Amino acid sequence: MPSTKPPSGTRDYLPETVAKRRYVVAKIENIFQRYGFLPLETPAIENLTTLLGKYGEEGDQLLFRLLHRGDKLTRALEKPAPDAGDLAELGLRYDLTVPLARVVAQYGNSLPRVFKRYQIQPVWRADRPAKGRFREFYQCDVDLTGTTSLLAEAEVMNAVSSALLELGFSNFSIALNHRVILRSMIGAVGIDPSLEGSALIAIDKLDKIGVDGVQAELTQRGIAPESAQRLLAMTTSTPEMSNHAVLEALRGQLLQPEAQQALNELEALVALTMDAPAGSHIRLAPALARGLSYYTGPIFEVVSTDFSGSLGGGGRYDNLVGMFSNKQVPAVGFSLGLERILLLMEERQMFPILQLTARVMVCVLPDTPLPPAVGLASRLRQAGITVEVYPEQSKLKRQLSAADAQQIPYALILGPDEVERQRYTLKDLATGEQQALGEDDLIAALQQPRTPPQAA
Repeated sequence: MPSTKPPSGTRDYLPETVAKRRYVVAKIENIFQRYGFLPLETPAIENLTTLLGKYGEEGDQLLFRLLHRGDKLTRALEKPAPDAGDLAELGLRYDLTVPLARVVAQYGNSLPRVFKRYQIQPVWRADRPAKGRFREFYQCDVDLTGTTSLLAEAEVMNAVSSALLELGFSNFSIALNHRVILRSMIGAVGIDPSLEGSALIAIDKLDKIGVDGVQAELTQRGIAPESAQRLLAMTTSTPEMSNHAVLEALRGQLLQPEAQQALNELEALVALTMDAPAGSHIRLAPALARGLSYYTGPIFEVVSTDFSGSLGGGGRYDNLVGMFSNKQVPAVGFSLGLERILLLMEERQMFPILQLTARVMVCVLPDTPLPPAVGLASRLRQAGITVEVYPEQSKLKRQLSAADAQQIPYALILGPDEVERQRYTLKDLATGEQQALGEDDLIAALQQPRTPPQAA
């Protein structure tokens, strides 16, 4: 027998899980819309030419590629030594940022010059599955294109902070750094520019493998041990250091004009968000690298001592849209990881009680005509009441047991007498109380909030 489990790194979502996901997504969407961001959706499948070369060396290796079909695949396999390019020209979406850049390049003339969009869709990565890490997962992105103003960074950081606060998170920080500062550090410690990408990939793992692990990886990537030590010393700050102290320490070490300008931008961002949702959560983090290669300016990541890993991240990527057109379009964005948020909320019991089932189950007794029962159920639904009709005219006990098992609070019992008199028996399954009601009173009773029974 074939396995009934979904592929490794993917999951089935049963009703309770779906309800929780929709609860979280609705709150995030509401916040993003409140900030003026517009919804966007893009295809799950992209051309490999769109995806390759945008995520760095390791990112390209995590792309899911789709094999050619039919005769095209047969011809490719007949080649003496077919390579990856011969076998596939399409891939699954790796993130939502590159598709956005493609969309802006494609439809730029019909979009607002400053385009604010949010997008909540699944992405796929051929990664090793682990707790909170999946091969198929949802991202919640909020991006702003068309301006170099630091107000754009402030907007996306405030929107994400508002969303997390709305969901009930409070003990989180937004780690903030700048790609130019990282590049200046690498130059200041004598690392060859050709090894910049390798150095960033290693530094980005500091919170996962620690100082010794990063030191070893930097050395393995061809960086001199002394340069690796100096880079680690420069990027390591203590949690006790204030944002001002971090800035002043870096100002004394990075004397390049471009580094000083980047430090000024970070200082301005801290000031811009001082009285906004992100303000109290921003922490300057010189070690933050964000491994994706398309970032060009400020970068950020949501971190907390309450959980390992991050809840999301992002940054400025002014050159990405230009890779799809002859026009450079500045852009900045922030992405939240929905799966990690859901996992943490589940572990911490942060979800309210969500009503998944119907408000009332219609129990039709044997020998009762069905058309009046279906008609009554339809009129209740038109009145905004969620109704389930038990699909068999079986014994009442079986129908009541089914309603109770599904935690449906009320049963509406319809026998031949009830249909003839048009007075229907409504039973509260928690208390056992029941009453005979006409249709108007029945609707009014089911529309009333239900008071939980008092404990004895």
